[in-house]
Amino acid sequence: MSVMAAVFAAGVAPVAAQDHDTLTIGTIQFPSTLNPGIDPMAAKSYVLGMAMRPFTVYDAAWKPVCLLCTDLPSIANGLANPVDIAPGKKGIDITYAIRPDASWADGSPVNTSDVMFTYEVGRNPKSGLGSAEMYRRITSIDVKSDKIFTMHFDKLTFDYASIDDFVLLPAHIERPAFADPAQYRVQTRYATDPTNAGLYNGPYRVSAVTRGSQITLVPNTYWNGSPPPFKRIVVKAIENTAALEANLLSGAIDMVAGEMGFSLDEALGFVKRHGDQFQIIYKPGLTFEHIDLNLDQPLLADRHIREALMLGIDRDAISRSLFEGKQPVADSFVSPLDAGYTEDIPHYHSDPDRAGQLLETAGWHVGPDGIRLNDAGQRLSFELMTTAGNHTRELLEQVLQSQWRRIGVDIRIKNQPARVLFGDTMPHRQFDMAMYAYISAPENVPRSIFYSNEIPNAGNGFSGQNDTDYKNPEMDAVIDKLEVELDGDKRKALWAAAQKLYATDLPSLPLFFRTDTYILPKWLSGVKPTGNQYPTTLWITDWKVQQP
Repeated sequence: MSVMAAVFAAGVAPVAAQDHDTLTIGTIQFPSTLNPGIDPMAAKSYVLGMAMRPFTVYDAAWKPVCLLCTDLPSIANGLANPVDIAPGKKGIDITYAIRPDASWADGSPVNTSDVMFTYEVGRNPKSGLGSAEMYRRITSIDVKSDKIFTMHFDKLTFDYASIDDFVLLPAHIERPAFADPAQYRVQTRYATDPTNAGLYNGPYRVSAVTRGSQITLVPNTYWNGSPPPFKRIVVKAIENTAALEANLLSGAIDMVAGEMGFSLDEALGFVKRHGDQFQIIYKPGLTFEHIDLNLDQPLLADRHIREALMLGIDRDAISRSLFEGKQPVADSFVSPLDAGYTEDIPHYHSDPDRAGQLLETAGWHVGPDGIRLNDAGQRLSFELMTTAGNHTRELLEQVLQSQWRRIGVDIRIKNQPARVLFGDTMPHRQFDMAMYAYISAPENVPRSIFYSNEIPNAGNGFSGQNDTDYKNPEMDAVIDKLEVELDGDKRKALWAAAQKLYATDLPSLPLFFRTDTYILPKWLSGVKPTGNQYPTTLWITDWKVQQP
């Protein structure tokens, strides 16, 4: 039975063209948790974009803006005040005001008790919340009123007003779940009671969850902003892109999220076949496709092997054949679109001969079946993982497997659903090589992914994002300087230093900077891709049904 036939056999009928009270969105991932601070995943950010209001985010113009706060603090408006906290060291005190009409979807007001509770959870190393450095950096918080508070930071950073990762947790719901901080990851009500209205403060709230399948959202009746445009939104996780296309063509879903939908090659093919039936938006951005290498793995700890793996890939050929050259090859983790980008770094063009020489030098010699062996008879073999069901990544794995075999490296493919890969395998570093994407904000300091104290472990509740176990004191020092450099030109030099270190050390293998494709119904307007880590759904109230 074809995928299309299977869709209809399951009893899914096309949605009537006139019925736009419900918007059904297709994605290729299901979030491992809905807790805003645990397990960073694009799938979770996409859903919570409709159900939660961060204090600050970057918009489509790549400028910081307030969502939950009333005014973006600045030194000029007096809401941010640099202070001397030690000889030669400056901190900053920043005052935020919560929107006076902000409410949780159970009617409880959003207030500073939620701020203090979120701070308590984030400061506890056992809680499993990410962005541990941000919570460490906030030395204290002074409550001025139910809606106003001042954060005291131990550093004056160039992006001081942005507290994007400080997403509030509802104290009146979550405090019992935090009774044992070490169990918070599993006891959080976002995991045990995800349809509790009190967990959400955005224009929508989660009303139903079918784990691994779909999440339904309905309007928050206590929302006081622009009215939600749909009576119901269903986000369906269809972790096979062929089935995703079949559901779109059948009408079982209305649109495919650009943030987590078709890869560019699939989208280009789809547009050639069916593009006249939909709105198509292409958005280049800061999404960095790469392969993390587990440096705990003794073989991958050898830089000769990492460089050989890099030289063994023909990324230019892959870009031409899969993406029509529209997805630029990455040489570091910083996109050419970003202010911090530099070209003055090591570049790795395909060179299988040089790769072979490096492996010979490292003691790996070609065996009788073409796979290299060391003097102890160990095979040069690695396990490669990615998100199961992503057709392009699975195809790319096969290409990489073939290209690396040419230099004598054996690759075994073992893929997992995204919620397993990102929720368990990666933070516990139970992998050799893992292919996925970082989605970044503009000038996003790479502390969480490269700083040596951001390595996930039991002591920090497996909350860091340095899944590669990368440790380089030089990188740590550059990151420390980068964060506090207010002069843009001097900061650019530090960005260049960070990129050179990355391209030299190769804790991961850079592949491409992604172009996302949004496939939308013709009757929908107002969807504005950002090109950065903040999803279109944060502006869901701007989405509208176009009248025929």
